[in-house]
Amino acid sequence: MPTILLATATLIGLIVVAVLLVIMVVMVVSIYNRLVTSRNRFKNAFAQIDVQLKRRYDLIPNLVETAKGYMKHERETLEAVIQARNQAQSAAQQAAGKPEDAKAIQGLMGAEGALTGAMGRLFALMENYPDLKANQNMSQLMEELTSTENRVAFARQAFNDAVMAYNTLRETFPNNVFAGMFNFQPAQLFEIEDKAQREAPQVSFT
Repeated sequence: MPTILLATATLIGLIVVAVLLVIMVVMVVSIYNRLVTSRNRFKNAFAQIDVQLKRRYDLIPNLVETAKGYMKHERETLEAVIQARNQAQSAAQQAAGKPEDAKAIQGLMGAEGALTGAMGRLFALMENYPDLKANQNMSQLMEELTSTENRVAFARQAFNDAVMAYNTLRETFPNNVFAGMFNFQPAQLFEIEDKAQREAPQVSFT
């Protein structure tokens, strides 16, 4: 009789352990899948930013070429815009390849800040060229650029919301235990530190 009771207790113990292991595996799989889903959401959100950035990078050379005909004495400023645009485009390509890489996003933030500064200086100079401001092609380019800047801002907000949700998910217990185990690194928000750069660059064409 004691042998039967011992065997029964052992069997029950094994069943309990097996159930606990199954529950543990299910929990880990669930956490892993939620982390992957959340990470994919912010990566997809960055893809929307990338689309708008590419559109902006394509517009800038056309804008500079149009300005050249009127701003012949502002060569340094025009070249600075193109250089900043090329650096931002390169940084955007790196970030698009791996938006979960915080350093890549930080690099893009820095490059975008430099481009915004260069564009701001160009627009300030454009105020001194009324013929350029009256140019129909330039007016159209500026309208498209402003529209694109607004789209970039909306896409950036959607990306930041997705990043915040992912970071919160990976930092909460018990997710944080397994996030480190499976190498889910914190994601970087796409922020603009300079408040003056938060607004889309504008120049009056009225």
